[in-house]
Amino acid sequence: MIDLEISPATYSDLDAIHRLEAASFPSPWRREFFESEINGESRLHFVARRGGTIVGYVFAMWFFDEMHVNKIAVAERERRKGVADALMQHCLEFARENGITTISLEVRQSNRGAQAFYKHLDFDAMYVRPRYYPDGEAAVVMVRQLRYED
Repeated sequence: MIDLEISPATYSDLDAIHRLEAASFPSPWRREFFESEINGESRLHFVARRGGTIVGYVFAMWFFDEMHVNKIAVAERERRKGVADALMQHCLEFARENGITTISLEVRQSNRGAQAFYKHLDFDAMYVRPRYYPDGEAAVVMVRQLRYED
C-alpha cells in the first residue's frame, strides 16, 4: 500500500476537497466555505493523499490558546486505515508547537464511531448542543485539554 502524505491544503485541492465533502456529509459545506478557510487567518488546513489522490482533509481554526476542528473527512474506501488519525496528529502537533491548550469539535449525536475515535484521541464528551445540524440532529461537543511539561 502506498504511504500516506499529509500536506497543507491549497487552492488546487478545492475541487477534490469539495467532492469528498459532498460524499461524506448530509449537509455539506459549499466550496466557497473551504476557499474562505484557506484564505483566512488563524486557520489550519491539511489534506491526506495516497498515490496522489486526496483521501481526507481537516480544517481547523485557532484563537490564542484554543483550537476548533471545523471539518474532517475521509473517503469511505480509506476509513479505518489511519487517515483521520494522521490528520488529527498534525493538528495536535501544531497545537503543541503553538501553545494551544484546548481543542474542541462537534460530532453528530448518532455518530458513535466518530465519538469513539475522538475518545481514543483523549477527547471527552462535554455536553450536547440540541438541533445543531441543519436536519435538526444534536451535536456532542468534545474537548481535549493539552498539558505541557514545564
